[in-house]
Amino acid sequence: MSFFSRKSTKSTAAPAAAATTPEAAAPAVVEDISGDYTIDPTHTRLGFSARHAMVTTVRGQFTDFAGTAHVDTVDPAASKVELTIQTASIDTGVADRDGHLRSADFFDADTNKEISFSSTEVARDGSDWVITGDLTIKGVTRSISITFEPNGSARDPFGNERIGFEGATSINRKDWDLSWNAALETGGVLVSEKIKLEFDISAIKNA
Repeated sequence: MSFFSRKSTKSTAAPAAAATTPEAAAPAVVEDISGDYTIDPTHTRLGFSARHAMVTTVRGQFTDFAGTAHVDTVDPAASKVELTIQTASIDTGVADRDGHLRSADFFDADTNKEISFSSTEVARDGSDWVITGDLTIKGVTRSISITFEPNGSARDPFGNERIGFEGATSINRKDWDLSWNAALETGGVLVSEKIKLEFDISAIKNA
């Protein structure tokens, strides 16, 4: 009798199947944070970043904004987000650069005083929230989608119920008529067309 023929015929399928149980595959419980909220600008960052001269990244933010959110955990589609940003509040930490960004070459802040976002669709993907809406800059409105990861909720020492979210997305600035650029002698351009938008949100539940 061959040594290799003396092999157990007992099936090992059962233990393998037992490792995958409905309990192990159960979805994560989503915290119920339903309610109406106002964005807290003192603990929120609306940031952006762009490549400069093809070799480094310039980061900035807007410092003057207001926003509200209606959050419905049970029916995410009933949720709503509204945000208004004062264009002139753009801040990259360099006065000359900020002045150029406020000029007609870019945002033309004297004429286009506000940037706005209004959600048109809200959905939940597991614990994440996907917010789609209309972003308006310089009178141009286009749809964008942002995926937000919840950072949880807490009651602060002043009795405020807070929720936090982090999200990001990328856009092409030329789609909003932010098209100024300068060519580099070595090839490429001074400012990238791709802009990354970054959101670190803290919102307080309305009384």
